[in-house]
Amino acid sequence: MDFLTNLLDLVGTAVFAITGALAAGRKRMDIFGVVVLGCVTALGGGTLRDLILGDLPVFWISSSHYLAIAAIAALATFVLAQRWRLPEIALMYADAVGLAIFTVIGFQKGFYITHDYSIAIVMGMTTGVVGGILRDVLSGEIPLIFRREIYASASLCGAAVLTLLVHFQLPNAFSVSAAVLTTLAIRFAALHWNLALPQFPFDEDL
Repeated sequence: MDFLTNLLDLVGTAVFAITGALAAGRKRMDIFGVVVLGCVTALGGGTLRDLILGDLPVFWISSSHYLAIAAIAALATFVLAQRWRLPEIALMYADAVGLAIFTVIGFQKGFYITHDYSIAIVMGMTTGVVGGILRDVLSGEIPLIFRREIYASASLCGAAVLTLLVHFQLPNAFSVSAAVLTTLAIRFAALHWNLALPQFPFDEDL
């Protein structure tokens, strides 16, 4: 893992832990619940990815600093929230950052192990969305991926861009940056303009 990828991995871990802590705060959980939800959010997607790929022990067991970063980020969020009240939209934008970063991290690990673009795309999406699903389920919310949200599709687009750039062997820093920015741009646009994918027009009377 090069420096840029490693840095993004650590940033993504911290950001997703923050979103988990914010979700716990909205449900008035105590400090233990905040840390647990923060860690589950930060580590859940990567854990499922590693289990599927058979890369054992999973990443946060073989490199325990991931767990430490997630716990510290969640604790810091708990402390700072006592002084500053963050708007609900802050969770959504922070989640978009984590989604973009983890999509890239998951893709790279999936491709490194399998050398298969389709599997790498699925691993990117898995890493990006599963932590948020676990966070929402544990905090009693309908997961974003099941709402009328452009969420998993933003992850898919970012992974698709990375696939194209990797295929043409463009520099890693450029490829990673382009994929992250693509995912962020799509997700931010969806949040700003309340965009959603078309729904299936099912008529119960038919």
